[in-house]
Amino acid sequence: MSTQTVAIPEDLQTYWSQLDCGFPRVAEVFPDCMREALVLLSGDGVAAYIEHARFLGKMGRGAEPILIFLEEWPEVAKQVGEDTLTDIMLFIRKMWKSPNSKAITPFLQSLPVTARRLPTRSQMSDYLAIALELMERTTGSVHGIHQTFPSPGLPEMFKQIPALLGQLSLAGLKNWVDYGVRYYDDHPDRQIEYFSLQSADSRAVLQRERHGTLLVDNDRKLGMYLRGLWQDGDMLIPYSSAFDELRKPIPYYDKLGIRLPDVFDDANGIEGIDRYRATLAHIMGHRRWTRAIIADNMSPFQRMAVEFLEDSRVECLAMREYPGLRRIFAALHPVPAEDACDIQKESTVRHRLAMLSRAILDPHHPYRNAHIIEFAQRFHALMDHSEAGTQAMAELAITFIAKTRLPSDNFASTHFTDTVVDYRDDNRQMWKFIEEGDEEEAFDEPRKIEPGEKLEGLPPRHYHEWDYNSQSYRPDWVSVYEGLHPSGKASDIDKLLEKHAALAKRLKKLLDLLKPQDKVRIRYQEEGSELDLDVAIRSLIDYKSGAQPDPRINMSHRNDGRNIAVMVLLDLSESLNEKAAGSEQTILELSQEAVTLLGWAVEKLGDPFAIAGFHSNTRHDVRYLHIKGYSEKWDDEVKGRLAAMEASYSTRMGAAMRHAGHYLEKQQADKKLMLILTDGQPADIDSKDGEMLIADARQAVKELDRQGIYSYCINLDPKADEYVADIFGQQYTIVDNVAQLPAKLPELFISLTK
Repeated sequence: MSTQTVAIPEDLQTYWSQLDCGFPRVAEVFPDCMREALVLLSGDGVAAYIEHARFLGKMGRGAEPILIFLEEWPEVAKQVGEDTLTDIMLFIRKMWKSPNSKAITPFLQSLPVTARRLPTRSQMSDYLAIALELMERTTGSVHGIHQTFPSPGLPEMFKQIPALLGQLSLAGLKNWVDYGVRYYDDHPDRQIEYFSLQSADSRAVLQRERHGTLLVDNDRKLGMYLRGLWQDGDMLIPYSSAFDELRKPIPYYDKLGIRLPDVFDDANGIEGIDRYRATLAHIMGHRRWTRAIIADNMSPFQRMAVEFLEDSRVECLAMREYPGLRRIFAALHPVPAEDACDIQKESTVRHRLAMLSRAILDPHHPYRNAHIIEFAQRFHALMDHSEAGTQAMAELAITFIAKTRLPSDNFASTHFTDTVVDYRDDNRQMWKFIEEGDEEEAFDEPRKIEPGEKLEGLPPRHYHEWDYNSQSYRPDWVSVYEGLHPSGKASDIDKLLEKHAALAKRLKKLLDLLKPQDKVRIRYQEEGSELDLDVAIRSLIDYKSGAQPDPRINMSHRNDGRNIAVMVLLDLSESLNEKAAGSEQTILELSQEAVTLLGWAVEKLGDPFAIAGFHSNTRHDVRYLHIKGYSEKWDDEVKGRLAAMEASYSTRMGAAMRHAGHYLEKQQADKKLMLILTDGQPADIDSKDGEMLIADARQAVKELDRQGIYSYCINLDPKADEYVADIFGQQYTIVDNVAQLPAKLPELFISLTK
């Protein structure tokens, strides 16, 4: 591995000084992380980013916590907001001051996945409260001695969080954690088994709590529903009602997006996904047809009545546009029993309004109350014979309240049974306040967005990595930094082509055989672009002689061309600087010559192709270097990058293959080929288990295969038989004599694609 000193760019020196970090590994990635932070974070956010990173670097847990934080926080902040960092760091400090400081690293590592599943500050705070309760209840003393041991289950839960949040709502997660704490708080070993999902009861409780339709899993589907049917693309933001029993939040929308429960169970024969659609249809109805009216002069009862009738109005209009909504609304709307409330003890205003709302929705309602029947008819008359708006509904609602008023309406106890229509929002958008108080918000006030400063540079891309021990992915485990390879002299590549002129001449003969013909005739077609004269004359003769003529007298053409996209991925690890056996050249120099000839050959064929190199310095710093892009020609600029190839560091192959597949998958081609040129097995300095990265590369090959990408390895390691088949199956070639690589690589490509 190379031990070069990293120079911090001058424009970032101030931030580096404030960070005051002595870890060389941090210096390697700091410039890229900092540039991403300057793009994504506000000024205050950048200051907090540096301040908390400094703390993580000095708390005595090594370089991992600060590395993870620097790489992950800017993207996490996009999901949950910069303010959430205060809550997160408070929780980290509590772990640090307790015996649980070892859990900080798995907590930070799980943060990106957690943020994607819980994308609001309130949800993240609820999640931190669950983790804090677990820590406090399972961090204990040993046999009464004044010595404490860390929570055995806390780090295990953080490792399983991707699987847990993929199946549970926050309420379900809380119940699952409570069960483990209640039964295993004094059994450390069994607690580890429970929170690592190894015990049978852990999986059983998980299955028990796994119910309903999670919003986060259906966000894309519901977003398409909004755009397709309602021409609206607002953000869907989940909340959890399990942690706010007092306020009991209900759906609403504001300037930031549409707020929906994080989970909907099936109800009354309606699936959770349709309950979401009903809620969104109701909200879209308000957006399209509701106009805010002044609320200051209305009593609470009058406002409640206006809301019930306006809700009914927008649903009526929505059902006219999409009749299928009626079935869902009717199934979800409660049917209050007419004689359910006690007018001697309870206020019945809400009960009467719920009955009226049901009578409006359902023409076959069971109610005999004269006022309910009268006002349901008056509502439909307004809808049928006029352009009834929000103000008209307000006038009808006020009349209803006045005409049906009872002495019991002022009782403190209110009848709520079967009066909550849970797919409706809280109607905050309906009201304007002349005198705006602290509790009211100007709904139509434009949202203020602080523009971010745009700087050059690509942020790191995070990839999962396969853990063969747990047979699961480590989410967002590897950080891949991409950029253009530095340039050198294009003339050096031209000299290499001159050196191998005889080989190029031989290759050209093979390439000429592979070049596609422009057009191929397809004869005997009933419909086509041209008349096939031979067949037409023969059909005419048959017709004149009384025989049945052949109707297939036309012909068409098709292009008989190759449709292959190629990605050449080069291992640029330190070992390429070694001399090749039986040669005065290094493996890197021979690889450079081989790729030069291959690039020349592919360019002659006209196949779209790209060339990239990679090396790694731990999972935090995988470098992916573009040498040639698909849209670039084989010109001096590309040759210059190829001429400047250098080798250093290690070989984290799986991450590089996934990133290369990200670009190759987007190519419009019938066949997609990825050629990996390497001189050794996958390895990195932070991976002590030699099998780990081999298993991950094997998993990456499977992922590429599912994407329709054929991966093939050209291995220059004489001992590659020990591992290469385990990764690539039969899709590899071992080149024992590296000196022959310049000749073998283009020939191998031709044989793979002919």
